[in-house]
Formats: sequence, structure tokens, C-alpha cells
Amino acid sequence: MKALVALILLVQLPIHKAVPAAPPAPLGCDDPESEAAAEVAVSYINGHSHHGYKFALNRIENIRVLPQGLNDDIIFLELDLLETTCHVLSPMPLANCTVRSFTQHAVEGDCDVKLQKLDGKLSVLASKCHSHADSSEDVLRLCPDCPLLASLNNAEVLTTVTAALSDHNSKTADAYLRLLEIGRAKIQYYPVHIVSVEFAVAATNCTAEEAKDNVEACQPLPDDQSNFGFCTAKMLTRPSKDLRVDCQLYGHQPGVTYSQTGQDTSAGLVPSVVQGFTNHNLRLSHNNPVASESSSSEFPTCMLSVKSVAKRAVAEVAQHDKVPHPVGFVPPPPPCPGKIRHFKI
Repeated sequence: MKALVALILLVQLPIHKAVPAAPPAPLGCDDPESEAAAEVAVSYINGHSHHGYKFALNRIENIRVLPQGLNDDIIFLELDLLETTCHVLSPMPLANCTVRSFTQHAVEGDCDVKLQKLDGKLSVLASKCHSHADSSEDVLRLCPDCPLLASLNNAEVLTTVTAALSDHNSKTADAYLRLLEIGRAKIQYYPVHIVSVEFAVAATNCTAEEAKDNVEACQPLPDDQSNFGFCTAKMLTRPSKDLRVDCQLYGHQPGVTYSQTGQDTSAGLVPSVVQGFTNHNLRLSHNNPVASESSSSEFPTCMLSVKSVAKRAVAEVAQHDKVPHPVGFVPPPPPCPGKIRHFKI
């Protein structure tokens, strides 16, 4: 009898079914998690770029998160970057690198990055980038007298780099330097004619004095002894002539290598990949199509994108404007794109 009563009471107990957890709200582009992912992505881009300069984050344009399982997410980022004054071979931490100003003829990078967050640890799976200089018209509109970027294989640029490197090697008692690549060049035509250049160099196995006898024998040091550096130079050609050169070697950096092009760069020749261009394109180092969400098969087409969420947020803000709110009410911003950290090109 007692067993029957217990059974009846058990049947009468409410049955609690497991309620599935609500999906997490989509990340905003300025959320700490998004910024942490962007920091890892930018570090990866700079660490895997073979030419040109380091880039700094300017804006997170979009972020998408696709859960894969327990503590396992795939993240797609769209980033706007800006070129800094630090060459990719420089040991200077990115935080200490200066972003080139708009009037210095800025270079912008657009990157798609695919990451995985597994057990709280972020890692980059793929990256795809493109970088380009701001239009000359935009620069001249704001600063009519500012010199513009010149092609890296411009005749005056090559002449200046050759003269600058020769001048440095003729005056130093240290290692003979060879050119690795020209990074940037500008030509000012008025009121004086000045060619400004920046270029990366490598110390060789010869002293500058030894190079006078047989310069062809002077080759960059092997990877376990490599010593890279950076030079800036300005050549005044009119109304008078003057050349100023400053070269600094970084010292040996274990694990840091340079991707050689196979061309003779002793006379100031630039790699063929930059012939006719004013900047080194990030695409040459980052061109994996699976980094883009649109190229990935992991996202079903029916899934709601952050851009759609952003549009919905804008619509909600518009609805807020139609109803009265307390004094000082500030409508919530859309989750993406994020804030501009430097300036917009």
C-alpha cells in the first residue's frame, strides 16, 4: 500500500524539462573580447608580413562568432589598419610605433582574419589583406604643399638610395651594408627639390674597407648571425646639392629572417613585386581566401550576420527617437563597425 501511495505522489510531481540556454548576444566590435581577438590578429599580420611596415589597428569593421562545440569558437574579423613608421624587421614593439599621419600620405590595410578560440586561447587560422595609399587628391585637398608618395622604382628614388648607401658605406668602419628593399619614398618639387627615401638594409660578412677590393664577395650574414637595419635619407638637388643619411642596425634578432627576392639589390634595385607601386602590398604576405567569411563553408546562409544586427540596432534607435525618454537619454550604438582609433581614410 505504501509503495502504491509513493508511486501516485511521484507521478503527481511536476516534470521539469531542460530549457535550452539562450544563445549569447552577438559581440560588438568594441567589446573587450573583440579587441582581444583583433590584437592577436594584428600581431599575426605583422609577424607574418615579409616586406614593408608594421600596421596598427584603426577600426574593427565586423566580427562574427560561430560556436563549434564546448569552449571552441571560430571567429571572423574584418579590420581596418594603418601603416606605422616601423619596418617589419624592426624589434620595436607595435605599441611604440607611430602611425603615419594623414598628411604624410597614409597607407591603409584592409584585412579579413579567421581565428579559433579553443579553451580560451586565440590562434589565427588564416589571413587575407590588401593595402593601398590614400588618394593623392585627398592629401592635397588637406595639405596642398605636402609631398606625395613616389613609385618605389622611380629613377630619382633609385638614384637617391644608391647614393645614400654608397655615402654611408664610404664613411663607416663597421660592416658593409647591402640593400634589402626600398620601403617608402616621397619627392618634394617646390620650393626646393628634395627626394626622401626609407630603406631596409642588412650587414654583410665584409667590413666597408674590405668591400672596396671585392664587393661581390660581401653577402648578408647567415640567419644565425643576421643583423638587419633601416636607413633614411634626403637628397636636395635644387637649388643646391646636399645628401643626409642616417642608418641604424637593429642587432641580431633570433628567429627574424628576411625573404630574399633573388635579385641583386646592391645598386639600389627594388624587388620586382613593387615595380611601379608606391607601397608594399600586404596581399603579398596574406592572401588566404578562407580568411573571409564569404569564402567559408562553415556559415550557413540563413545565419544572421553582425551587419544585419547592426541594421536592426539602427532601426531600434530610430524607434527610440519616436517615443519620449528621460533627459540625458543616450541611445545604444550599433554593435559594428567599431570606433576609429586614429583617423578615417
